[in-house]
Amino acid sequence: MSEVLLNVEAHGVARITLNRPEVNNAYNGAMIDGLLDAQNALAARDDVRVIVLQGNGRHFQAGADLTWIDEVRRSSAQNNAEVSARTARAVDQLNHAPVPTVALVQGGCFGGGTGIVAACDCVIAADDALFSIAEVRWGLTGAIIVPQLNDAIGIRQVRRYALTGERFDAHEARRIGLVHEVVARDELEAAGTRMVASLLENAPEAIAQTKATILAHADGMLDAAALQALVDAHAAKRQSDEAVEGLASFKEKRAANWSPRVG
Repeated sequence: MSEVLLNVEAHGVARITLNRPEVNNAYNGAMIDGLLDAQNALAARDDVRVIVLQGNGRHFQAGADLTWIDEVRRSSAQNNAEVSARTARAVDQLNHAPVPTVALVQGGCFGGGTGIVAACDCVIAADDALFSIAEVRWGLTGAIIVPQLNDAIGIRQVRRYALTGERFDAHEARRIGLVHEVVARDELEAAGTRMVASLLENAPEAIAQTKATILAHADGMLDAAALQALVDAHAAKRQSDEAVEGLASFKEKRAANWSPRVG
């Protein structure tokens, strides 16, 4: 089973579907590679006008597969850096796609999922959606998605939600700017269809130029050195003592040793 499905529909509407529903679409190396492959395939075409990103099953994207993260942590420093680089590239390419991107979010959208959403142009959430930027709970850092989150919700909100790791609902996500519209769960697909129809009414080259101009003045417009620094920080934190403890606490279903619940 492919972790990422790609289908190009009528009028150049490309649909990328995250497809690990059995683990709530938590991402692993295969999903990252699948997302990169899908984006590269679309970049090679000249008929794509809109990209719709969605998750198969009950949840949009539940962040990283922490069992896989622990396996990566135990590997070499070089492999850790390569994993972080591919993850950063997948989000960065989505952020800079020349065509409009629409995310349809239901259920859980945690950790890296919030970075994916922040990298999309238009975001519609079902009223059952829940969000969190939760890496710090496991002794990790979401360094590679911070620029996109800063653009989406502003530094002030990132300083709260990336430091507390707390969950917030779809209406709070709309209030702070992470999503644009909240609809009933059974209306999510229809709302996405309306958004796509609105985008298709506009001139493709004008859209591409407008998006490029917006991003040229955004925090997410990183040069190679800045992006590499985030990748390095992301990879190094995965191999830290805190990450060892955080991932162990997840696996053992207990509070981490920094929690007031311990002792």
